[in-house]
Amino acid sequence: MRNQDDLPYIIVERDSGGGFGSFFLGALVGAGLALLFAPQSGEETQEEIRERAKKLRIAAEERMREAQSTLEDRMDNVRDGVQARVGLVKDAVETGREAAADARDDLEARLERSKAAARAGIEAAKGAEGSDGEDSEDSEDSPSEEAAGK
Repeated sequence: MRNQDDLPYIIVERDSGGGFGSFFLGALVGAGLALLFAPQSGEETQEEIRERAKKLRIAAEERMREAQSTLEDRMDNVRDGVQARVGLVKDAVETGREAAADARDDLEARLERSKAAARAGIEAAKGAEGSDGEDSEDSEDSPSEEAAGK
Protein backbone atom coordinates (compact mmCIF):
# COMPACT_ATOMS: atom_id res chain seq x y z
CA MET A 1 0.00 0.00 0.00
CA ARG A 2 1.31 3.45 -0.83
CA ASN A 3 2.49 5.73 1.88
CA GLN A 4 0.68 9.05 2.30
CA ASP A 5 3.99 10.83 1.57
CA ASP A 6 4.21 9.18 -1.86
CA LEU A 7 1.01 10.79 -3.14
CA PRO A 8 1.39 13.81 -5.46
CA TYR A 9 0.49 17.16 -4.01
CA ILE A 10 -0.14 20.68 -5.27
CA ILE A 11 1.26 23.83 -3.73
CA VAL A 12 -0.74 27.03 -4.15
CA GLU A 13 1.25 30.17 -3.48
CA ARG A 14 -0.58 33.33 -2.65
CA ASP A 15 0.92 36.73 -3.10
CA SER A 16 0.17 39.01 -0.14
CA GLY A 17 -0.43 41.84 -2.63
CA GLY A 18 -0.43 44.65 -0.06
CA GLY A 19 -3.48 43.45 1.88
CA PHE A 20 -6.56 44.75 0.10
CA GLY A 21 -8.74 43.28 2.84
CA SER A 22 -6.75 45.13 5.50
CA PHE A 23 -7.07 48.35 3.52
CA PHE A 24 -10.83 47.92 3.20
CA LEU A 25 -11.25 47.11 6.90
CA GLY A 26 -9.15 50.13 7.87
CA ALA A 27 -11.21 52.37 5.62
CA LEU A 28 -14.45 51.16 7.21
CA VAL A 29 -13.14 51.60 10.75
CA GLY A 30 -11.85 55.07 9.88
CA ALA A 31 -15.18 56.06 8.35
CA GLY A 32 -17.03 54.84 11.42
CA LEU A 33 -14.75 56.76 13.78
CA ALA A 34 -15.07 59.86 11.66
CA LEU A 35 -18.85 59.65 11.97
CA LEU A 36 -18.67 59.33 15.74
CA PHE A 37 -16.29 62.22 16.32
CA ALA A 38 -17.31 64.53 13.47
CA PRO A 39 -18.56 67.97 14.55
CA GLN A 40 -20.49 68.29 11.30
CA SER A 41 -24.16 68.37 10.43
CA GLY A 42 -25.90 65.26 9.08
CA GLU A 43 -25.93 66.65 5.55
CA GLU A 44 -22.19 67.39 5.60
CA THR A 45 -21.48 63.96 7.04
CA GLN A 46 -23.55 62.30 4.29
CA GLU A 47 -21.62 64.21 1.62
CA GLU A 48 -18.32 63.19 3.17
CA ILE A 49 -19.46 59.55 3.30
CA ARG A 50 -20.40 59.71 -0.39
CA GLU A 51 -17.01 61.12 -1.32
CA ARG A 52 -15.14 58.56 0.74
CA ALA A 53 -17.27 55.76 -0.71
CA LYS A 54 -16.50 57.09 -4.20
CA LYS A 55 -12.76 57.15 -3.45
CA LEU A 56 -12.97 53.68 -1.97
CA ARG A 57 -14.83 52.40 -5.05
CA ILE A 58 -12.21 53.95 -7.36
CA ALA A 59 -9.38 52.39 -5.33
CA ALA A 60 -11.14 49.00 -5.38
CA GLU A 61 -11.66 49.20 -9.15
CA GLU A 62 -7.99 50.06 -9.65
CA ARG A 63 -6.91 47.10 -7.50
CA MET A 64 -9.24 44.82 -9.49
CA ARG A 65 -7.74 46.03 -12.78
CA GLU A 66 -4.23 45.39 -11.43
CA ALA A 67 -5.19 41.91 -10.23
CA GLN A 68 -6.86 41.13 -13.57
CA SER A 69 -3.80 42.30 -15.48
CA THR A 70 -1.49 40.21 -13.30
CA LEU A 71 -3.71 37.17 -13.72
CA GLU A 72 -3.84 37.62 -17.50
CA ASP A 73 -0.03 37.88 -17.64
CA ARG A 74 0.35 34.70 -15.62
CA MET A 75 -2.20 32.89 -17.78
CA ASP A 76 -0.33 33.96 -20.92
CA ASN A 77 2.93 32.66 -19.47
CA VAL A 78 1.32 29.33 -18.55
CA ARG A 79 -0.33 29.07 -21.97
CA ASP A 80 3.00 29.73 -23.71
CA GLY A 81 4.72 27.11 -21.57
CA VAL A 82 2.06 24.52 -22.31
CA GLN A 83 2.18 25.26 -26.03
CA ALA A 84 5.97 24.92 -26.01
CA ARG A 85 5.72 21.55 -24.26
CA VAL A 86 3.02 20.38 -26.67
CA GLY A 87 5.32 21.34 -29.54
CA LEU A 88 8.16 19.33 -28.00
CA VAL A 89 5.92 16.31 -27.55
CA LYS A 90 4.69 16.55 -31.15
CA ASP A 91 8.30 16.76 -32.38
CA ALA A 92 9.25 13.75 -30.26
CA VAL A 93 6.30 11.72 -31.57
CA GLU A 94 7.16 12.62 -35.16
CA THR A 95 10.81 11.70 -34.61
CA GLY A 96 9.70 8.38 -33.10
CA ARG A 97 7.46 7.67 -36.08
CA GLU A 98 10.29 8.41 -38.49
CA ALA A 99 12.68 6.18 -36.53
CA ALA A 100 10.10 3.37 -36.48
CA ALA A 101 9.54 3.70 -40.23
CA ASP A 102 13.31 3.64 -40.86
CA ALA A 103 13.72 0.59 -38.62
CA ARG A 104 10.86 -1.17 -40.37
CA ASP A 105 12.34 -0.42 -43.82
CA ASP A 106 15.73 -1.70 -42.64
CA LEU A 107 14.16 -4.84 -41.17
CA GLU A 108 12.18 -5.51 -44.35
CA ALA A 109 15.35 -5.10 -46.45
CA ARG A 110 17.25 -7.54 -44.21
CA LEU A 111 14.35 -9.98 -44.38
CA GLU A 112 14.33 -9.83 -48.18
CA ARG A 113 18.11 -10.41 -48.27
CA SER A 114 17.69 -13.38 -45.93
CA LYS A 115 14.90 -14.80 -48.09
CA ALA A 116 16.99 -14.32 -51.22
CA ALA A 117 19.95 -16.05 -49.57
CA ALA A 118 17.71 -18.92 -48.45
CA ARG A 119 16.31 -19.29 -51.97
CA ALA A 120 19.81 -19.24 -53.42
CA GLY A 121 20.89 -21.91 -50.91
CA ILE A 122 17.87 -24.04 -51.81
CA GLU A 123 18.59 -23.65 -55.52
CA ALA A 124 22.26 -24.48 -54.94
CA ALA A 125 21.27 -27.55 -52.93
CA LYS A 126 18.89 -28.65 -55.67
CA GLY A 127 21.60 -28.09 -58.27
CA ALA A 128 24.09 -30.12 -56.25
CA GLU A 129 21.48 -32.82 -55.64
CA GLY A 130 20.71 -32.98 -59.36
CA SER A 131 24.37 -33.41 -60.27
CA ASP A 132 24.79 -36.07 -57.56
CA GLY A 133 21.72 -37.89 -58.85
CA GLU A 134 23.16 -38.10 -62.38
CA ASP A 135 26.36 -39.74 -61.11
CA SER A 136 24.51 -42.37 -59.07
CA GLU A 137 21.95 -43.42 -61.66
CA ASP A 138 23.61 -46.83 -61.78
CA SER A 139 22.56 -47.70 -58.25
CA GLU A 140 18.86 -48.20 -57.82
CA ASP A 141 18.84 -47.71 -54.05
CA SER A 142 19.33 -44.34 -52.50
CA PRO A 143 22.12 -43.97 -49.91
CA SER A 144 19.60 -43.98 -47.06
CA GLU A 145 18.02 -47.21 -48.33
CA GLU A 146 21.43 -48.83 -48.65
CA ALA A 147 22.26 -47.88 -45.05
CA ALA A 148 18.94 -49.29 -43.85
CA GLY A 149 19.48 -52.53 -45.73
CA LYS A 150 22.91 -53.22 -44.32
